[in-house]
Amino acid sequence: MAAIQLSGLISGFDWKSFVDQVMDLNRAPIKSLQTEKSTNSSKLSALDNLGTRLTDLQTSVKALSAEGLFTGRTATATNTAWSTSASTGVATGSYTFDVTQLATTTKRSGTSDISAGLSATNDVSGVTLASMSTAAAATAGNFTVNGSQISVALTDSLQDVFDKISTATGGDVTASYDSATDKISLNSASAITLGASNDTSNFLAVARLANNGTGTIASGTSLGTSSVTTPLANSRLRNSITAVDGSGNGNFTVNGVSISYNVNSDSLSAVLARINASSAGVSAAYDTAADRVVLTNKTTGDIGLSASETAGGFLDAIGLGSGSTLDRGNNAEFTVNGGPSLTSTTNTFDASAHGITGLSVTANSETSSTVTVDSNTTSMRGAIDDFIKKFNSVQQYIDDATKITSSNGKVTSAILSNNREIQGWQSTLRSTAFSAVNGLSGTISRLENLGIDFTPGTSQLAVKDSDKLDAALRDKPSDVEAFFKTATTGFAAKFSSFTATVLGSSGTGSDGLLGSQKNTLTKGNTSIDTQIANIERQLTQQRSQMEAGFIAMENAQATIKNMQAQLTSAFANTSSS
Repeated sequence: MAAIQLSGLISGFDWKSFVDQVMDLNRAPIKSLQTEKSTNSSKLSALDNLGTRLTDLQTSVKALSAEGLFTGRTATATNTAWSTSASTGVATGSYTFDVTQLATTTKRSGTSDISAGLSATNDVSGVTLASMSTAAAATAGNFTVNGSQISVALTDSLQDVFDKISTATGGDVTASYDSATDKISLNSASAITLGASNDTSNFLAVARLANNGTGTIASGTSLGTSSVTTPLANSRLRNSITAVDGSGNGNFTVNGVSISYNVNSDSLSAVLARINASSAGVSAAYDTAADRVVLTNKTTGDIGLSASETAGGFLDAIGLGSGSTLDRGNNAEFTVNGGPSLTSTTNTFDASAHGITGLSVTANSETSSTVTVDSNTTSMRGAIDDFIKKFNSVQQYIDDATKITSSNGKVTSAILSNNREIQGWQSTLRSTAFSAVNGLSGTISRLENLGIDFTPGTSQLAVKDSDKLDAALRDKPSDVEAFFKTATTGFAAKFSSFTATVLGSSGTGSDGLLGSQKNTLTKGNTSIDTQIANIERQLTQQRSQMEAGFIAMENAQATIKNMQAQLTSAFANTSSS
């Protein structure tokens, strides 16, 4: 007969429900262990949170002993456009700077008109508006002379334009080009009036023609310009570059730095960019308006700017040879507190110029400004306020995590309420903050000398007298520094020692006193997991044994019932016979 496993099928007794009830009763120790583990986990979380706050406190304590915190300086100028800075230890006080001359840069300007003119001759019938090598490209449209409009196209030659001017003005105004000066001239027996608000061509501007109230108007400057992007050999420079080798290679120096070029491959802009990128310390630029190249020192002051090359080279071609002019820069001139006249090659005056170690003043105007150097009380106060905030955070958290409250006869205990060690830490922190620093010669030996004290009835620090604290930071920074920074016995040292004991050498709470508590709880949870696993294994075995017994009972009863049925059937057949 197959085994009967349906609960109560034969016996009528729901033994499976009975087994479940027995198992639930036997699982009571597991539930108790799980509750204990959950409590341990909550304590671990609380200790982690406390560790985070203690680490923050430790960081704020280190900030109180940071180098330069109490010797830091700020510098402000009455002229807010000036910039100032003061390094650690600068003598406090006021310094009046009277600047009579600002430093400027030295420039070397090449000669003007280095480019070839619009035409080699006065005949400009072959020069179209489209091909004119002017600083700006001419545009088609119309322009006005003496109230008459002249319409021009880019395909018109310059001579065509001259003829149109004459025609439009009935011969009153004639135009011509002078190849010697590279200028266009307009001539009339009476005053010439150029332009109108509805002109659409820029010809007059490109030709640099402007009203002067007379009958003779000439271009303000020469008109031809060089091409800065084509190779030097074809760039339309007025003077050819001849001091090169057979391959077109040449070389010149700027401030003693060698610059090489090739007339067949390098453009004017490429060579100027090479100068700018070199260590010569100058900026090179092409001035299209004056048609010249200008070199400018990148640093200010009356310092030299030299450029040299063999005659007939690149420098001669761009006007930076013997014909160039040197405009020497100025040194800044100033006095401090009415003292002797001082000079500086830059407009930033440091100790090398004024002799005040650590003070830097940058002037941008020729005027007088008073620079005041003070203790950096903002940074000092910020560090102290941050310490108070982090200290209070630790104290408040311990208060909340260890408190016991009663309401309507019901007592509620916080997660760490029975942790006497942590309550001891709170007490140590409080006494450390309250105690005096011994061996100091200054006026500050405890927090209350800085206007800081505990709020009555709490473990919270507060700035009770802000004016007193600010005055101490401003007037006695060395005393404040000694209070916080004295090695071993100073306020910061005592706090650092205690937090290191609690947080351990790693500073994270993984070791030290805090780490020891966390390790104990972690090991406890590991032990609980082992106990639960052992009980679960025993319960599984017990369930199997009980279920096997009840199944055997069901099978036995089934067998008995089957035998009874057979006997009944046998006796019934005997009676019938």
